Amino acid sequence: MRRESLKKEKWLVYAQSFSMQGTDTTSTALQWIMANLVKHPRIQEKLFEEIQGVVDAGQEEIREDDLHKMPYLKAVVLEGLRRHPPGHFVLPHAVTQDTILDGFRVPKNGSVNFMVAEMGWDAKVWEDPMMFKPERFMNSDNSIDVEAFDITGSKEIKMMPFGAGRRICPGYGLAMLHLEYFLANLIWDFKWVAVDGDSVDLSEKQEFTVVMKNPLEALVSRRERARVG
Repeated sequence: MRRESLKKEKWLVYAQSFSMQGTDTTSTALQWIMANLVKHPRIQEKLFEEIQGVVDAGQEEIREDDLHKMPYLKAVVLEGLRRHPPGHFVLPHAVTQDTILDGFRVPKNGSVNFMVAEMGWDAKVWEDPMMFKPERFMNSDNSIDVEAFDITGSKEIKMMPFGAGRRICPGYGLAMLHLEYFLANLIWDFKWVAVDGDSVDLSEKQEFTVVMKNPLEALVSRRERARVG
């Protein structure tokens, strides 16, 4: 195969493609997470308290460096991706040779798909799988549980919202950064409360991604922040 050097224009196209392809999935995941934080105000306030313990009240915007000091923030994002993966399936793969997989024969070139949502809802792996509990990703010392956190397929696969292995979504790292950054700033600046009489409907609807059947409605107010220290 002949190798060709990539011109600057092609690099720009590829870079734009990488950044734009995740727009739908990231925005869908963020809406699901926000819906659960409106539905579960205790979790929302716990997240705000963690942010408040890291960021000075006079700081206008949470920066990327701040995110690494917020394990509960990461746990909330992971729980959102487990409970409501934007895609219930990843792109299908094909085996290159006859393969026996868990007792089943998959013929060469046979198509294999992965039920992403079902993995995250498996009661044999997750306690109370249909409940939104970010604490399931935390250790007793409030650090992230590394075993539960691994969603790259390098260890045991308990959930795989981005796929796994060599063909994991190349935007995985960027998507996690965006979700943590936007979520942290939305909770840092505003309090989100359910509309009176609205219990927050978590019914799903299949579009390009799996979205909320009834889009989130919430009362949003600017937070009164006390200065740390």
